[in-house]
Amino acid sequence: MNEAHFPLLSLLIFLPLLGALMTGLCGNNDLAKKIALTFASIELIAASFAVVGFQSNNGDFQLVERTEWIPSLNIEFLLGIDGISVLFLPLSALLTLMAMVASWNSIQHLSRLHFALLLALEGITMGVFCALDMVLFFLFWELTLPPLFFLIGLWGIGPERRGAAMNYTLFMLFGGVPLLFAILILAINHATAVGGSIPAGLSFSLPIFLTTPLPDSLQGIVFFLLLVGFAVKAPLVPLHTWLPTVAMEGATHTTALLVGLKLGVYGLLRFAMPLAPSAAVQYSWALGILGAITLIYGALIALQQTNLRRLLAYASISHVGLVIIGLSALNLQGLQGAIFQLLNFTLIASSLMLIAGFIQHRLGSTEALHLGGLAKVMPRLTAFYFLFMLASMGVPLTSGFPAELLIIIGALSAHPTLGIAALAGAVLCAAYMLSFTRRVFFGAITQDSVKQVQDLRPRELALLCIPALIVLLLGFMPNQVLKINQKTAEVWLNRLMAETSEELPVP
Repeated sequence: MNEAHFPLLSLLIFLPLLGALMTGLCGNNDLAKKIALTFASIELIAASFAVVGFQSNNGDFQLVERTEWIPSLNIEFLLGIDGISVLFLPLSALLTLMAMVASWNSIQHLSRLHFALLLALEGITMGVFCALDMVLFFLFWELTLPPLFFLIGLWGIGPERRGAAMNYTLFMLFGGVPLLFAILILAINHATAVGGSIPAGLSFSLPIFLTTPLPDSLQGIVFFLLLVGFAVKAPLVPLHTWLPTVAMEGATHTTALLVGLKLGVYGLLRFAMPLAPSAAVQYSWALGILGAITLIYGALIALQQTNLRRLLAYASISHVGLVIIGLSALNLQGLQGAIFQLLNFTLIASSLMLIAGFIQHRLGSTEALHLGGLAKVMPRLTAFYFLFMLASMGVPLTSGFPAELLIIIGALSAHPTLGIAALAGAVLCAAYMLSFTRRVFFGAITQDSVKQVQDLRPRELALLCIPALIVLLLGFMPNQVLKINQKTAEVWLNRLMAETSEELPVP
């Protein structure tokens, strides 16, 4: 592991928390919003430095920071990034900045608290991506709940927003229980493996866990505990019901954070599969089937939707299934495609949800019945919607194309049936997106409110330009992403394949 010369990762975690404190304590609402925006902008710049300083030819953890935290239990404040996690840092910072700008004028009630919570959530999310001690990771994981509970419950747009906030929180608390049990099993197994006593022999370090043999009798238990815990937040069918509810009841910029930051799938990729590699290989077929069910089920339900926000929620669930299929392939193409698609969530799914929010804010509804003919009165919004919609469908020259292509090729190489399911999911995605688009953006204008609606304002136009440019850039040059995570992906796969004595050939 490469030690950090400067605590950049700690800065990424604590800078937004400092900004949240200053925003909340500021007595002037307008000044508080400017403080929050300033900290979010600085965070994006700092996160970009992590990418600039990252060595893509090194598959190990980099920028590692290590400080004793609870010495009696060998728990450390241990941070680090690799090719899997590094790009999530600037994209998460960008998404937070976008959410702030999108809600700049729409939040009038308790605005200081609102922007402070957005910054707090940003710092905590950075901790999730950087934590290499699993107790520290679990702490950040659980700390995402309070900001989201209040963001959904206090500033939601639906009449049942408080119930949706409570429903989300209960789901996440349920998912935290198996995660904690899995972490404890891994720590006790390490103490047993080194012949140490408890608590002196305990360890919660991910790098140490990766080198500590886990008996076959525990591999399946740990894998399924982690799978259930992360599946709740991903979400995977049948643990997905909270997301459509939040999409309808919560504020759209909050929902954009939830569909853009797929922490549950990241947890599967970072912890569940590498820590129980034998079980991950043995049950890869089950993981693939779960992904296929989620993919097809989400797409079929999306076909029936008449509300744009609910459609995007089910589309997000469906795309999670596609990522899981890529992970289950256990080959380089599937893994790199899955990581690429997770990055796409931050750009594409969140941008589409923010566009739905702009429509909701202007017309008070995203029901197809209340819309129609939007392309005639909102050409700029329509242009951005079409770009992100095409990227969501995986159309060539957008970032969605290389991600879906890699997943499909990886799935066809490993499990042809799952590859066919991935192709079917792509067809269904085109069906529900194009069908809804035809009803909402084309045809005759039937509502007087639509005739008078205002197109994108300069602030909103600037907000959407950034992800749009990145989507096009990565569509033209996907290797900019692939070369960053290739070495780490090879190390990740070799760790799993070592359990079956099948080394991944390195080109």
